[in-house]
Amino acid sequence: MGGHRLFRFVAACGVGAILATGVRAQSVGPDYPVPPSIEYKNLYRDVELAGIFPDSKTFPDLIPSAAPSAILADYDAAGSAAGFDLASFVSQYFSGPTPPGPTVNPASSGQPLLDYIASLWPVLQQDTPTVPAYSTLLPLPYTYVVPGGRFREFYYWDTYFTMLGLEQDGQHALAVDMLKDFAFEIDQYHHIPNGNRSYYLSRSQPPFFALMVELIARTDGEQTYADYLPELQAEHDYWMQGEDDLLPGHAAGHVVRLLDGTVLNRYWDARRAPRDESYLEDVQTAQQTSRPAGEVYRDLRAAAESGWDFSSRWLADGATLSTIRTLSLLPPDLNSLLVKLEQTLAKAYQCTGDSAHAAEYAARAQARIEAIQRLMWDARDGVFTDYLWTQGRTTGNVTAATLYPLFLNVATPQQAQTVSGVVADELLQPGGLATSLVNSGQQWDVPNGWAPLQWIGVIGLRNYGYGTLAQQIASRWVGANISVYELEGKLVEKYDVTTPAGTPGGGGEYATQIGFGWTNGVLLALGGLYPDLMAAAEAATADAQTASAQ
Repeated sequence: MGGHRLFRFVAACGVGAILATGVRAQSVGPDYPVPPSIEYKNLYRDVELAGIFPDSKTFPDLIPSAAPSAILADYDAAGSAAGFDLASFVSQYFSGPTPPGPTVNPASSGQPLLDYIASLWPVLQQDTPTVPAYSTLLPLPYTYVVPGGRFREFYYWDTYFTMLGLEQDGQHALAVDMLKDFAFEIDQYHHIPNGNRSYYLSRSQPPFFALMVELIARTDGEQTYADYLPELQAEHDYWMQGEDDLLPGHAAGHVVRLLDGTVLNRYWDARRAPRDESYLEDVQTAQQTSRPAGEVYRDLRAAAESGWDFSSRWLADGATLSTIRTLSLLPPDLNSLLVKLEQTLAKAYQCTGDSAHAAEYAARAQARIEAIQRLMWDARDGVFTDYLWTQGRTTGNVTAATLYPLFLNVATPQQAQTVSGVVADELLQPGGLATSLVNSGQQWDVPNGWAPLQWIGVIGLRNYGYGTLAQQIASRWVGANISVYELEGKLVEKYDVTTPAGTPGGGGEYATQIGFGWTNGVLLALGGLYPDLMAAAEAATADAQTASAQ
């Protein structure tokens, strides 16, 4: 069995094992540490609503100098005193954060792009087998790579695209370590959280675990599927929890059973409260509508689980964040990923000689494929799009999510042909693949392009024989990456793909971050597919006079 099995003993030890690493084990689930918005109560609310920190994520990542109960008692005692200064109180009791976040500097003058990426891997690595007492950070047994900037922890779906680059760069052992960390999280928390912070435990992210297992199996062999079978099964159990007792026309957690009995999935979060890392922003959004605040918070959280936080695809009016309706939508990207999980479970069970379970999951995957093709296909616009299950129709939003069924071989050949035409005519931009056709000001909309969607688009089109279009996307995206690198000496999380030169993207709740894990990974992986593009990347250098860390 895989080496991560050693840590099953740690998981089995439960509370004691968690306390030994300094993470508190008060419950919002089995062995779940409490998020700071619950732990610090009115203090947390007051700090975030006062806007003491420009970024709402700063406060939950700080390290307290005493037990939260003691800090809260001091706050309750001192907070009403004349002349009380909240910012001074916070600075007295909190410091950090830990880890502080990788310091990603611009490239030195003349440094080749690939050398720069190689130099970033050690910078982006974190080792946190233990964490400070009362930290929100969750310990992990193996080394992992973080995205960069404010994202100083281990993120679920980001990591798959980072792993692609590590494999291309010959760092297989590090990629395996990250897969082991995810297996540990499943064993410990019964799912992979959005990130390894207590405030992320109430949700997951797009389920790429099966694709990670497949990626590692290409080097380590088919036994990898058997090694990770328990975690693959637990991942599926998490996403399908509540299915057995669900009546037609109802939803429970991530699962929706339609009136005809079809079972599909949506994004969801277990909490109805502002996100700890975006507390002020969520409160302000909820204040802009007459809808119940808890309903708005859960829709915001569900969209955060999707990774597309935020996009016009989730918004009822396509423009206003307070109209968010994530829970009402069945996404083609999520359900295509769950097809892959079910197919991978079938393969894993076959590897262990369990033909009955292999057949069960193969049948589940096929039923889901047929449902995606039937319900999420928008023939008028020629794309796969979100299914508004409460109204029995598609939304009509044209986004790069239409490429997931091609990426995971869920589309029919005719559907793929139609999608390829829409991509070429509407989504392809001078700098690569646009995320949508709507400029809403949200970061998962035009003009932004994102590394994971470029990879999904390229592979999806190649799967169905549209290699020329796939190469166009790859070439334009790599060109945008190189252009920004040559001008500014950095790689960023997202790019404005509407300009030929390429510029860093914008929009959303925070400034564009540099680093950046999945950008680095996809750039290297595309270079592996298209060596000529890698030659161009190798020639790219940074100008020390214009490089900037901003």
